[in-house]
Amino acid sequence: MASLLILGATGLVGGHLLRLALDDVRVERVVAPVRRALAMPHGAMASRLEAPVVDFDALPGDAPWWRVDAVACALGTTIRDAGSREAFRRVDVEYVVDAARRAREAGARSFALNSSAGANRASFGFYLRCKAEAEDAVAALGYPSYTIVRPSMIGGERARKRTLEHMAVRIGRACAPVIPARWRVVEAEAIARRLLDAAIEAAPGRHVVESEAI
Repeated sequence: MASLLILGATGLVGGHLLRLALDDVRVERVVAPVRRALAMPHGAMASRLEAPVVDFDALPGDAPWWRVDAVACALGTTIRDAGSREAFRRVDVEYVVDAARRAREAGARSFALNSSAGANRASFGFYLRCKAEAEDAVAALGYPSYTIVRPSMIGGERARKRTLEHMAVRIGRACAPVIPARWRVVEAEAIARRLLDAAIEAAPGRHVVESEAI
């Protein structure tokens, strides 16, 4: 049984990841650091979850909850929500890499990262360059098991609706038969399940799961 750190537990994919992890017999303990207090589950699940409220700009380096076996990361935002490119990069690159480094230093051996289809350091798109930067920076930390999951458009109901994204997902679903598999809508729960399995199973080496394989 594994102890698991979840990053981004209040987001669309992260919310599914948290629920699946708490319901998984392979997971003994879940740590989910959050910026705002998390609605805690009841009963046996509550005893397995630790959700410390943290400032991601000043993460506590000596917190005992860093000591986990595996990390599943669904932390991320959009440039529109963040307010600027700089603020977006701070969340999607700096926060991710800082937490990954601290967990690795505390002994974590497996990391599963939710990235994006098309992530590439040479991309014209700032978003995709940042995703690739985060992928490479985590890889440099030396996790014995490292899995990158690269979904295309993500389907699911967000707490805060993103109108343009919602419209794009609806169009993507309607046009699925004529869209190449790599660019079809992928449901958030399916992404979360891939991240959870990769983190827990901890296959040695570096692995990339493209959108069509999710």
